[in-house]
Amino acid sequence: MHRTPALVLRSVQLLVGLFLYGASTALQVRAVVGVGSWTVLTQGLENVLPWSFGVITVVSSVVILLLWIPLRQRPGIGTLCNVLAIGPAADLVLWLVPEPDGLVARVLLFAAGLVLLAVATACYIGAGLGTGARDGLMVGVHERFGWPLWLARTVIEVTVVVVGWLLGGDVGVGTVVAAFVIGPMVQPLMPLFRRLPWSPTRTSGAGAVRTPGGGETGAARVAPCASECPPTATPAPSSAVR
Repeated sequence: MHRTPALVLRSVQLLVGLFLYGASTALQVRAVVGVGSWTVLTQGLENVLPWSFGVITVVSSVVILLLWIPLRQRPGIGTLCNVLAIGPAADLVLWLVPEPDGLVARVLLFAAGLVLLAVATACYIGAGLGTGARDGLMVGVHERFGWPLWLARTVIEVTVVVVGWLLGGDVGVGTVVAAFVIGPMVQPLMPLFRRLPWSPTRTSGAGAVRTPGGGETGAARVAPCASECPPTATPAPSSAVR
């Protein structure tokens, strides 16, 4: 496929994936059975800041991007879209979807959120246009300090959960389930998106456009830790809100 149509389709794929990512995060919040690590922090910040869930997500993403500077990470167009799109998408779905009654309904809504998160994660990473702010932070710590990815991921996310919990974020069974389930759910979906005709893995030989932090290399590098779950061969959080 020629570079221009391929780039357009990858951009559409990116935006669809990011919208679904925000929607999946909102569903997990509405389920009230525990949320992923970064969402715990966002909920905690809601208790001390006069902003909506989505606005806090956007602002915290910008702050995290500032941490990329000393870590020498470069954002791609997908990184900027990630910062701007996930928060508003989450706010929209939180407005549309009410909190369900009964444990069974909550569990089903949480499960739906996890499935949607896995699809969204593979979709946006598969576009190969740049990593999410939170994923890039983990990769940056790994590359700057030589920590194994699993250690960088664990230290950052445990810190995030503890701070979020102290601020009143929702830590529950769902937090643990998401950490161990999202990775295995995303892993088999990644090859499906990489087989699309406009995938960077299919178009690189035809002169695909490479953006800073994007392209096949960027997507492949973040795949093991994408959350934003990110996320994949290792346990990943349910929200990235990444």
